[in-house]
Formats: sequence, C-alpha cells, structure tokens
Amino acid sequence: MSERRPRREWRFYIDDMIGFAEKVLAYTEGLEQEDFIAHDLTYDATLRNLELLGEAATHIPDAVRSANPEIPWRMIIATRNRLIHAYLGIDDDTVWSIIQDHIPELIERLKSLTR
Repeated sequence: MSERRPRREWRFYIDDMIGFAEKVLAYTEGLEQEDFIAHDLTYDATLRNLELLGEAATHIPDAVRSANPEIPWRMIIATRNRLIHAYLGIDDDTVWSIIQDHIPELIERLKSLTR
C-alpha cells in the first residue's frame, strides 16, 4: 500500500520557484550566450532548473494564479513543457532571452507573493 503524503502548501512551491530561478541566474552570471551554449554542464543545469521552475508552477492553485496575472504562469509552464519534450526543438536564442530578460523580473514578482 502506498502512503499518501499531505499536499504541500502552495507558498512552498513559490519558494522553490524562486530558488530555481536564482540558480539559473547564478549559473549564467558573467556568461555571454555563446559561452552558455558551449558549456554543456552549465547549459544542462540551467535548462533543468527552468524545467523545475515550470514544474513547481503547475502546483500553484488556479485561484492564486488568477489573483496574480502579472506572473506569466502559462508561459512558465509552457516553457517547461517545451524543454521537457526537447524533441520539439530548443531555441537557444529564446532560452537566453528568458534568462536575461525575464528571470530577474520573475524573481521579484515571486518574492512579492511571499511578503
């Protein structure tokens, strides 16, 4: 028999999302896009944390998502799906844009939910 674990409070998933996003920035700090793509370990670790970020977002209740439309929940989850199913192709320019242009702002928006 399997033992059911209690559902985790959604705020813990927000904390997870912040942690994954911060890792993405830490792993890519000081890199140019070409260096990021060329360094397999950094690239793979970064993509994995983007996947985990999206996975954690799937555990945020719809009511919380609806109440916080400034956070692009659907895009975060769609990015996770695209990365997980890499056979669909990963566009390195898009990934780099997400890292550089969207992750820093996302961290701030997620942190505002924990205050």
